[in-house]
Amino acid sequence: MHYHEFIASKQLADQPSGFEPGELNPRLFDWQKDVVRWACMRGRFGGYEDCGLGKSFQQLESARLIHEHTAKPVIIFAPLAVAEQTKREAAKFGIECDVTVCKQASDVRPGINVANYERLHKFDPSTFGGVILDEGSILKSLDGKTRNALLTNWISVPYRQSWSATPAPNDFMEIGNQAAFLGVMKRSEMLATFFVHDGGDTSKWRLKGHARDAFWRWMASWCVMLRRPSDLGYPDDGYNLPPIEYRHHIVESEATNGHLFHASGGSLADRRAARKDSLSDRIDVAADLAATETPCVVWCNLNDEGTELAKTIPDAVEVAGRHSIDQKEEILSAFCQGQIRCLVTKPKIGGHGLNWQHCPHTIVFPTDSFEQWYQMIRRFWRFGQASTVVVDTVASQAEDAVIQNLQRKESEARQMFDGIASAMSELSREAIRSTVRTHSQYLPQEKMEIPAWMGV
Repeated sequence: MHYHEFIASKQLADQPSGFEPGELNPRLFDWQKDVVRWACMRGRFGGYEDCGLGKSFQQLESARLIHEHTAKPVIIFAPLAVAEQTKREAAKFGIECDVTVCKQASDVRPGINVANYERLHKFDPSTFGGVILDEGSILKSLDGKTRNALLTNWISVPYRQSWSATPAPNDFMEIGNQAAFLGVMKRSEMLATFFVHDGGDTSKWRLKGHARDAFWRWMASWCVMLRRPSDLGYPDDGYNLPPIEYRHHIVESEATNGHLFHASGGSLADRRAARKDSLSDRIDVAADLAATETPCVVWCNLNDEGTELAKTIPDAVEVAGRHSIDQKEEILSAFCQGQIRCLVTKPKIGGHGLNWQHCPHTIVFPTDSFEQWYQMIRRFWRFGQASTVVVDTVASQAEDAVIQNLQRKESEARQMFDGIASAMSELSREAIRSTVRTHSQYLPQEKMEIPAWMGV
């Protein structure tokens, strides 16, 4: 090993392992071209962009370029019904490569292949020259079957990309899993390098004070985190979010056991009990709100909620856990294409990856999960939405604290995302636009003397 290679190996920056791509699709915006070109040059890349910034287009173009470079098929894994949506996006943007939606290994064809995560186990990683994760936040789970399969079997694929709108910047376990999938650094190594335990809780980590700048610089060496094009120095023309209107509807609750009145907030068990007790009243309120001609999605959490909503709203169609994968895909795709006006489903079924800019109205039965809340709202409130988005929450009195807590978390998350994107923007801009290179400066401080016995 040469000395400069030894020095480079000690740097906290992931070294590129990709290729210089050829001509890019002219329909890409300039900033998107920069990202796609850099993703290919990186070889293993994380694209963490806000909803509506065109991640599907960038994924497809990256997949085309990887296929051309490797002469092997490339596969994109996506959430339910997003595979068909991705194929439609490819036709919309004129991707010059065959795109095949696959349900099993025998469906794989040369070019770009798209499959849902539920069918991950049916494919052989050695078949592909590249693998791309749409909604890569699936790596968030520490012990999920899909996460384990990706980190165990698919890291042998030479070109790997993970794209997501919400790799939680404060969820360091998820960032560690992203880095591990991309072969940048093991999660345990990342934690040991940049973090310390937060107090006595060994499950919580915080950045070391002196490591903060190094951590963001390290992340900027292998991923981008964008809220808007201006994070890369481009104008934000056309990337303005529409107005959003929250309307909260509170249904009276039964008195909590041991109390004269209902107990606001209470324990998780109390809130669950209140949801069941108020089910009929919440269904009636939601049905009245959905009685319009506007496309609408109603998010529920309990099986009984979904069943009753579908019965009460005349033209509603439910997609539920009892349906097969094919049935779920069929119903979700029909709503995407405007064939269904009102959709009833759970956030874990339809809350990821789908673009529903055609729908400006949603009704939510809220829970304590901010991640679900964020994903539900961003199916509609995203760049490209032309109308004001109306979000109706329907909850019992016992859940009013839940709504306030979600609003607080939303405000805090917005500030955090903006802060982190700002911290990384200059670093990402330099890396993606190739205005800097990774160098190690050797500044000798001591004079070197050659021993006399060497006879020089």
